Amino acid sequence: MRLKIIIAGLLTGLIAFAPLAATAEESETLRIILTGDHYVLPAKKGRGGYAKLATVVKQERAGAKHSIFVHSGDAYSPSLLAGMLKGAQTVDMLNAVGLDYMVLGNHEWDFGMDVLRERIWESKFPVMASNVVDVDGLPIDGTVRTAMVNVGTFRVGIIGLVTPETVALSSAGTDRFAPVLETAKALTKELKAQGANLIIALAHLDIYEDQELVDSGIVDVVLSGHDHYFISWDDGNVAWMEAGENSEKVGVMDLKLTSYEKSGKKRFKWEADMRMVDTLNVSEDAAIAAKVKGYEDRLSKELDIEIGTTTTELDSRKKTVRGGEAAIGNLIADAMRAGVDADIGFANGGGIRAKKIYTPGTTLTRRDILTELPFGNVVVKLGLSGAQIWDALENGVSQAEKGSGRFPQVAGISFVWNPKAKAGSRIISVKIGGQPLNKGRSYTVATNNYAAGGGDGYKVFKKGKVLIDASGATLLASMVMDYIKAKGTVSPKVEGRIVAQ
Repeated sequence: MRLKIIIAGLLTGLIAFAPLAATAEESETLRIILTGDHYVLPAKKGRGGYAKLATVVKQERAGAKHSIFVHSGDAYSPSLLAGMLKGAQTVDMLNAVGLDYMVLGNHEWDFGMDVLRERIWESKFPVMASNVVDVDGLPIDGTVRTAMVNVGTFRVGIIGLVTPETVALSSAGTDRFAPVLETAKALTKELKAQGANLIIALAHLDIYEDQELVDSGIVDVVLSGHDHYFISWDDGNVAWMEAGENSEKVGVMDLKLTSYEKSGKKRFKWEADMRMVDTLNVSEDAAIAAKVKGYEDRLSKELDIEIGTTTTELDSRKKTVRGGEAAIGNLIADAMRAGVDADIGFANGGGIRAKKIYTPGTTLTRRDILTELPFGNVVVKLGLSGAQIWDALENGVSQAEKGSGRFPQVAGISFVWNPKAKAGSRIISVKIGGQPLNKGRSYTVATNNYAAGGGDGYKVFKKGKVLIDASGATLLASMVMDYIKAKGTVSPKVEGRIVAQ
């Protein structure tokens, strides 16, 4: 926090001594209410959800002369409803709660460019993606590059920055992402030329990109998302806040803006006071709670239908599906392989999302499967050489130590890898159908359209021959449901498909 001391000077003359007349300071406070990575409508374990968020927003606005409510990205997806409504449900909620500004997150592209633009135009608030342009080099239709907020006589500029990794993380299509720091520098200059006293960056960036932005000192305030961390940090130069996910806690930052005179010149200073509002004991806003219930009732009718039973334990926790062979990963990959009659089934572990354990004997429902596979992906079929499959596996295990979502779950194929080897040289051996992989032979691969489009670093899949494309494909969740329903009882287990040495 910055503390500045103004010392009044004394003028001396031949006749008298007189102090300089002190110029009164002018101060205003802008209250920022921050959420981000909020894509689930109801509360979970008593925290978060849109009805509690609405109450916090109302309470915090009531206590402030000037306030803005902002979202740091990832609203449309992933969730059960997202798989059905493609983010329309969260736009509806944000409109109802009264959002002021939002930056796009990588998950806003989960359903492709066209759906993204539909959601933007449905939004009753400005949507930002300052470093993103379309194929023609123009800002994404419906977005704004910058915004200016008047706080009394002060002016606060806002920009929105999206991680360029969105190209690998989602289905960005032909949208293009400019470098973060370069964009921030240029737009900060523009806003200051327009009279901005202070610059805020709404930033959907990974933690390392956030740190670079903070360290650069280009902007004054960073309001971040993406990593689901809780951050309240101020080094006296830049204030940085992130508020977890799904509004379990809501970030509040009070920016005190002050103007004063020193040495005959008008000066400006600011201070940031940050806190996290825990929503555990916050009551739900009745109107928003009713809207949430309407969506949940709509879901339940279709989703609480039983489809089969598992006789073995299924573990979809992050550390399980992103670190090694997982029984639930085998189930999903088996269903994909069988569904399109491919040699290999290939799923990215990051696409398995419920983070729960199903005990042996659990009856599985449609809701369970859509919770595990919420992105609305479809199953495509590719023709790939053995060499390309080897490269795909190398990509899959290249960031295993980071818990990357690219870790593969497979069927019809097994491999041995060395976690301690250099990334790109970790695969030791591969078998397909029990036989050593032939790098010169062609194989058929079932995977989701996200990975097939180069998502999670699987650029090699884009080089394959498309045998079933997305336009003629089946929803992944539906394929898994049909597979379980046809069998009635499933018994997937860890069986040596992926072995670390």
